[in-house]
Amino acid sequence: MQSGVSIIETAIGEAQHGLRLDRALADLLPDLSRERLKTLIGEGQVQSPQTNKINASMKVSAGQLYSITLPPPVPLDTVAQDIPLVIVHEDDDLIVVDKPAGLVVHPAAGNLDGTLVNALLHHCAGRLSGIGGVARPGIVHRIDKDTSGLLVVAKTDKAHEGLARQFKDHSIDRLYAAIVYGVPVPGNGTVDTWIGRSDADRKKMAVHREGRGKHAVTHYRMIDRLRGAAMVECRLETGRTHQVRVHMAHLGHPLIGDPVYGRERKGFKSILETLGFKRQALHAKTLGFIHPATEKPLLFQSVLPTDMQELLSELHV
Repeated sequence: MQSGVSIIETAIGEAQHGLRLDRALADLLPDLSRERLKTLIGEGQVQSPQTNKINASMKVSAGQLYSITLPPPVPLDTVAQDIPLVIVHEDDDLIVVDKPAGLVVHPAAGNLDGTLVNALLHHCAGRLSGIGGVARPGIVHRIDKDTSGLLVVAKTDKAHEGLARQFKDHSIDRLYAAIVYGVPVPGNGTVDTWIGRSDADRKKMAVHREGRGKHAVTHYRMIDRLRGAAMVECRLETGRTHQVRVHMAHLGHPLIGDPVYGRERKGFKSILETLGFKRQALHAKTLGFIHPATEKPLLFQSVLPTDMQELLSELHV
């Protein structure tokens, strides 16, 4: 086998029966984007013992086996940049970072440098998993640019695959702190919906009818009643794009400062302007997982950042 090549084998489940091949594989392999899977299929890197004719749009059946060959990563155009990072934990296999609000995770249109990946390339001297592709080395999951908090990054392909499997199995412990408009009633509960791209705006996510999009479950608990607002903890059972933001808005309690899913409410404008608070009030405070190499449980905590602490103090009754 060519050096640096890795092969992932998977089987189509009942939940993917009847789906397009690219969508089914994206569901089964959350660390690979649908677009990258389409490219791999087009390059002949996806094979099945059940058929020789494979294309992205073909319908799949439960029980079918597929192998995906991941070519060795090509040299990165992304430059290493000496950007300060808060390192919570680091070993030979992975690194846990406490990301500040405002830092984009990986390069994309409009943010080709100054990202977490640029910083990691410098810090790790290129020792990052290649499974994520050219633009996303080591990235197993991400949090939004204007969300702060904990993020785990894989240094090796083995660590990447092990962590991705835990995210797929929903066994990762993820707890977010959020400050929302209004006071949720009841004060704790579960939001169980399907989330997909909004029909009105493809840059946004939205709650859809069952079976459309991806299943998303958030368990929330109010921990502090504030003036016209509340501090809540959101434990993720799944990890969909913008999940906490979409689910809290769906409850009628969008995150304070969220420019996409929440409108600024009366009485808050002057507070936010005085504090200079210009992001959604969301922080990834807890991250727990089984180390993919040592198999030991790890749990990390991050304190609430200064800007959210100041907002919390301002809104205390």
